[in-house]
Amino acid sequence: MHVIIIGGGISGLSLALSLHQVGIGCRVYDQVAKLEPIGHGINLQPNAVRELTALGLGERLAQVGILTAELAFYNKHGQRVWREPRGRHAGYRWPQISIGRGKLHEVLLAAIAERLGPDAIVTGHKLVGFEERAGKVVARFVDPTGAPAGEAEGDLLVGADGIHSAVRRQFYPGEKVVFDGYLHYRGTVEAEPYLSGRSMVVIGHRFHRTILYPIAARPGGKVLINWLAYDKIPHGSPPIEAWDTLAEQAAAARAFAGWTFPWLDVHALLAQTGRVMQLPNVDRDPIPRWSFGRVTLIGDAAHPMQPIGAQAGSQAVVDGRVLTAALLTAKQPEEALLRYQNERIATMNDIVIRNRNFGLESVLQLAEERAPNGFRDIADVLTREELESTAANFKKAAGLDLETVNRRESVVDLAMRS
Repeated sequence: MHVIIIGGGISGLSLALSLHQVGIGCRVYDQVAKLEPIGHGINLQPNAVRELTALGLGERLAQVGILTAELAFYNKHGQRVWREPRGRHAGYRWPQISIGRGKLHEVLLAAIAERLGPDAIVTGHKLVGFEERAGKVVARFVDPTGAPAGEAEGDLLVGADGIHSAVRRQFYPGEKVVFDGYLHYRGTVEAEPYLSGRSMVVIGHRFHRTILYPIAARPGGKVLINWLAYDKIPHGSPPIEAWDTLAEQAAAARAFAGWTFPWLDVHALLAQTGRVMQLPNVDRDPIPRWSFGRVTLIGDAAHPMQPIGAQAGSQAVVDGRVLTAALLTAKQPEEALLRYQNERIATMNDIVIRNRNFGLESVLQLAEERAPNGFRDIADVLTREELESTAANFKKAAGLDLETVNRRESVVDLAMRS
């Protein structure tokens, strides 16, 4: 069997490693001229780290990232609303790893080169169409100039090409992204550790908030902090739908003036960041099918979601592993793609909607609505049951509750044994 993978991001590269692990041939095609480690921070949840550890990457990722110890929510006054341990501190068998997306990409690319060889990734190939012919899938490409770049034939084609997926567009032409009128500023900055030194924090409320977490240790005891700041679109004009749009650095800092707390100076961090990016807060509506014959979707191509609860990257890794397990156990390729889809689609579509409704972070909005001027004790604003049930329900829905993650090994390991 040979699989064509469209997209050399997290989902495409981790899928390629997963397929190679079980002896399924594949090749990754990406439209960029050269795949380079880029991007800001990402959180790998224990369910994804379990799968990456089974691929032999767990120790390396832990070395270049930060083992997250806690998640904490604070209101806009810097008062703590909720705190919970994370990763091994919460009893998981695998850690939660906060890491630079570029570092994660480096680890995946190095493993691809070592295990699959130099021909496993083909760059400068933009997908323009595909079709099934006599039990095969044939993909057509153009180069960066738009000139024809040939075809590729495989038994299956997997769209791992992100929120603007060309594979998805062939099945859902004319589909629009869903934009809520807000944007994210993003940046990384070297600074002194805060709180535990391995704390992920969300501060503010639904319409004005920041998310911060360290992603790497730095010399002299400092850490590299990844931050994301959510605010209204300035001047009423949405930015280009891209991750690499430069923002006005001063505008990001101004939007969070006064956010200086005893435990962290958010405004200063934003003001000290040399390069600030911006992207609109977009996702797509859930779709009823990912798999069509010998073609399927994974990751953001299948379920692009708002950055709530640190789910997108982790779920992309899990997608690839579930797909690999289905290919091992199903009798026919089409059956495998449907089995993968049916195992994942309801959960992921649910998470897309939960994230639109602020998901795990909804307790911050409740705190804002009930106590906009702050509080002396969070118990006067939100009951312990409200806080605990919100956290537990989201983790259960995402397949991230302790019992679900800990009770079994990697999905591929289980499939291989069966």
